[in-house]
Amino acid sequence: MIEIERKYLVVNESYKAGKPIRISQGYICSEEDRVVRVRIKCDKGYITIKNATIGFARNEYEYEIPVADAEAMLQNTCQQPIIDKTRYVLDYKGFTWEVDEFHGDNEGLIVAEIELENKDAEFERPDFVGEEVTGEARYYNACLFKKPYKTW
Repeated sequence: MIEIERKYLVVNESYKAGKPIRISQGYICSEEDRVVRVRIKCDKGYITIKNATIGFARNEYEYEIPVADAEAMLQNTCQQPIIDKTRYVLDYKGFTWEVDEFHGDNEGLIVAEIELENKDAEFERPDFVGEEVTGEARYYNACLFKKPYKTW
């Protein structure tokens, strides 16, 4: 599956109208050209494999795994530290926005993402969306555990 995603900084708290979901995620592999991620979200475990981003598109393969396996991988297999965040999901004018509010060493960073069906899709930004940071690697979760927001 091709993932086409754009990222933005968040400028106000109106995103909090969405439903909050706590997420823990870690990385088995986090290289420039590939990522293998383990995640626990809503009491379910997932493993995700992604290739390098080209523009704002990349291949993504995600599979549900037993939550006990995901917990063990996060603790014993993934590179540390684990990313801890609260995700708010909102629908706005026909599109779903996901806003990640980071905790721990990334406290203070809030990023909004929208997934698109094609790279030329037109959409209206909600009022909480600010500067676009698509393609800026330091905002990717796979980089945040290596160089947390508090160190910028």
